[in-house]
Amino acid sequence: MSGSIVLRGGTVLTDAHRVLPGEDVLVTGDRIAAIGPALEVPAGTEEIDATGGLVMPGMIDTHRHLWQTAMRGYGADWTLTQYFVWYYLEWGKVFRPEDIYAGNLLGAWEALEAGVTTTVDWSHGLQTTEHADAAADALEAVPGRFVLAYGNIQDAPANWTGTAEFRDFVSRRTGGDLGFQLAFDVTGDPAFPEKPAFEVARDLGVPVTTHAGVWGATGDDGIRLMHDNGFMTPETIYVHGASLSADSYHRIAATGGSVSVSTESEQSAGQGYPPTWALRQYGIPVSLSMDTSVWWSGDLFSAMRATLGADRSREHLEAHAKGETVTHAALRADQVVDWATRGGAHALGRTDLGTLEVGKKADVVLLKNDDSPASFPLLNPYGHVAFQAQRGDVHTVLVDGRIVKRDGRLVGVDLPALRRRVEATVEHLRSQLGEDAWRQGMNPDVPETKILDNPYTYTTYQSDTTHGG
Repeated sequence: MSGSIVLRGGTVLTDAHRVLPGEDVLVTGDRIAAIGPALEVPAGTEEIDATGGLVMPGMIDTHRHLWQTAMRGYGADWTLTQYFVWYYLEWGKVFRPEDIYAGNLLGAWEALEAGVTTTVDWSHGLQTTEHADAAADALEAVPGRFVLAYGNIQDAPANWTGTAEFRDFVSRRTGGDLGFQLAFDVTGDPAFPEKPAFEVARDLGVPVTTHAGVWGATGDDGIRLMHDNGFMTPETIYVHGASLSADSYHRIAATGGSVSVSTESEQSAGQGYPPTWALRQYGIPVSLSMDTSVWWSGDLFSAMRATLGADRSREHLEAHAKGETVTHAALRADQVVDWATRGGAHALGRTDLGTLEVGKKADVVLLKNDDSPASFPLLNPYGHVAFQAQRGDVHTVLVDGRIVKRDGRLVGVDLPALRRRVEATVEHLRSQLGEDAWRQGMNPDVPETKILDNPYTYTTYQSDTTHGG
């Protein structure tokens, strides 16, 4: 074999929002070697029929708590308050290193299966370096591209970043293929207790990612402290970025940082309205993220769809309040696809990712599903990715030129063994909580409400609601 792979005859989404119908993408080694019609390829090149499909860059998720994936769907009815209570105050501390490993392994494979070739593991469950080693081990066991964003919600950032054990972990586990960030939040306390952690990040030469603009938790005071102390850099990723003032957006824009928008999270949990409308206004770069599978889906198709819906909904709502009508949508499908690919690459400082161009890393996704009536006609490629596609349409995934999903199936994953690991974690958590607390955590109380049986004052008749009256 030549070590080359060619995807033949697909509709190729390259850079600068260009669409190339019926062209080929040739991969040699870990790089894109050529893009064009009817390419001549080396003898022995593996050929993948992309006819009728879309060939696009691998997607990039800049904020996902992979360690929570083993609790998939558990918190579907939570608010942000219930999430904080469960993980930060009550039960996050019962996760063992093997539970971190199970969640990371499951979440990492899940991301790849949906065409997310690079994921930032916002890993704030690392109570010890044993937990951190488990997180890194899981990421290195999966053939995707990952960044470990090291955090610990059970201790102050100044404490865990200042230990000899943390420094030892950094020296042992970083510098290779696994990317590295520090992940912690800034409370806005005027004493700025997070300052020593920022100094550690500066000393190590690694970026900081922080939940900023989270209603009731992190706001403008934290942004001012970061800015006034010189810790806002172009590498800083501000997660959510909702609930912020114009002053904070100006500071982020002026220092070159980017915002990771998790629309499914923001519109459900309560961090603030998904801020893409404001970020566009201030010229702040955007990437997309899924946040956590304890609540939401684990694919960026959902993120793109939700982001377009939230942005356009706000645009219409504000226009209607002024008696106006929106006749042209400001946010377009190709922009959110760009945020899911090139936006993530920009946030991570990876100029070699995010687009399909000759010489760039071969992180490539083929969307093709000949068994689905929703796969044709393919009229608007960017609109198809943003509104029509889903994880079941991900036919082929390449990372670094290596096929990790082929013909709709992951390559090299042992799902039965993975299931057993995850089941062991679930069993452990249930035993730690006890059945009452486990059920209560999954089913938060619903406040009592007064049911208005009959809003009509001129009759005492009550409709038979069981018959839809």
